[in-house]
Amino acid sequence: MSPIEHPLEFERPLVELEYQLERLKDELASGNQSRRAEYAALETKVSKVRKEIYGKLSPYQRVLLSRHVDRPFTLDYIKFIFTDFIEFHGDRLFKDDEAIVGGTARLGEVPVMIVGHQRGRTTAERLKRNFGMPNPEGYRKALRLFRMAEKFGLPLITFIDTQGAFPGLEAEERGQAEAIARNLAELSELTVPIISVVIGEGGSGGALALGVTDRILMLENACYSVITPEGCASILWHSSDKAEVSTEQASTAAEALNLTAQDLKRLNLIDEIVPEPSGGAHSNHKEAAELLRAALVRNLDPLAKLTVKDLLAQRYAKFRRIGAFTGEN
Repeated sequence: MSPIEHPLEFERPLVELEYQLERLKDELASGNQSRRAEYAALETKVSKVRKEIYGKLSPYQRVLLSRHVDRPFTLDYIKFIFTDFIEFHGDRLFKDDEAIVGGTARLGEVPVMIVGHQRGRTTAERLKRNFGMPNPEGYRKALRLFRMAEKFGLPLITFIDTQGAFPGLEAEERGQAEAIARNLAELSELTVPIISVVIGEGGSGGALALGVTDRILMLENACYSVITPEGCASILWHSSDKAEVSTEQASTAAEALNLTAQDLKRLNLIDEIVPEPSGGAHSNHKEAAELLRAALVRNLDPLAKLTVKDLLAQRYAKFRRIGAFTGEN
């Protein structure tokens, strides 16, 4: 496993050890076998430190991991999991929003429709993808693909990874709220199986517009929330003499929001936590994709066997249960 290219602050001790391990590995490869015992000892230490760091992550650290620039995005998962991907563009109303990608593909032998948020890594990619924050035309493109999936009887798989829908004035002028609301309504009535996967950061209605589905999966270090921890903290603790919230305030907000996969599974808001490779999905894209592929197949098979009536009834019941209480003291 290669050292992480863009480490977060809490990952730095591990990265330093991994670089030492790489240097020793190069020495052994060049014929210096006298350091073999040292290499074995350091390899054990690296494994131990990795488990210590990723085995006790705080909610805010998981948020930071969910945003990691090296984390696999929708197109990365498509490359590793699916075959015969054909991308579709445009909403047939305004333009093509590249913060949303989608098209037909095959999961094994099963033809499916894929729709997902897409972020960028380089500055140019981030600007092109609008940092993964869709405008109304992005959600209308997604809606076009939802309807196409239903027309041709294709199971729908959505990948959620956005801080939220773009909050700019032009987005509001073109009907951002209506576009999101229409997606929620149409997803709830689609007659094909739908699975959504929160692969990174799932933020607010911008994420929910792809998330009214039969199965909601979350990667181990993903997050899903109505607001970012920083946004929440700025509302709760903002003062005129302090423009930015502190890490401590954001961390406190993250704990209160119950936004991790572990929190949401405990609250029965998601169906399954998909494990990530040791060190996080950003440390090994291929392994992360293999783990996710197994989860997709496992969840799609039983859904494909349901009648349309049962599929819609189960989807309705699933969302009606959210927030339900008995009234007992």
